Amino acid sequence: MTEVLIVTGGGRGIGAAVCELAAARGYAVVVNYAADAAAAWSVVARVCERGGRAVAVRADVSGEDDVRALFAAAAELGPLTGLVNNAAITGDTPGRLDEQAVGTVRRVLDVNVVGVFLCAREAVRLMSTRYGGAGGAIVNVSSTAARTGSAGEWVHYAASKAAVETLTVGLAHEVAREGVRVNAVAPGTVETGLHAAAGMPDRPRRLAPSIPLGRAGRPEEIAEAVLWLLSDAASYAVGSVLTVGGGR
Repeated sequence: MTEVLIVTGGGRGIGAAVCELAAARGYAVVVNYAADAAAAWSVVARVCERGGRAVAVRADVSGEDDVRALFAAAAELGPLTGLVNNAAITGDTPGRLDEQAVGTVRRVLDVNVVGVFLCAREAVRLMSTRYGGAGGAIVNVSSTAARTGSAGEWVHYAASKAAVETLTVGLAHEVAREGVRVNAVAPGTVETGLHAAAGMPDRPRRLAPSIPLGRAGRPEEIAEAVLWLLSDAASYAVGSVLTVGGGR
């Protein structure tokens, strides 16, 4: 049976790397995106060129109807066996907490926390043996910011990722005996478009000296950790938060 994987925010950065690696390892992949259709379909094209199966599906993960439509589209590839909750935003402008607009904070929490909740809930309803499913795995993408706090830049984003880690542990305990393993990966500074989108394209280079390994990570390195947690090789990993941050 083909394993079917949904990757939210799969059109760019870590999400795109997860989609391509998963497809190379035999998954049929649903590449979710919110706005950049061209990027998502580019990932699909690369997967298909290498003989894999993939489809791009637009959905705002903070919207309940969009999430239902996303999972319905995935069902066309076969029964769902995995979910990677990767979609996340930092907000418009980095800065201190007292400089942030409440609308920005609410939108970050909607995407980063409510989005993870909605997608995880739908995945459990499909994969859990409680509902007649055959089991599966969920990997939530957190951040080392959940531990460091990201002061002066993205305290609200860091708080959202701390919520993701708590959700990971609690949900893992709820569904572990229902055939569903839930874990998280917490990347450190990674070379993705997130930094440029926030107006700080040089951020990975600027932070590199503070990382014990001396450099920012690559999306492909995070994807390897995600795929391990999805795989049977991680069969005893439940409620874990795996830090992949170059030692930071």
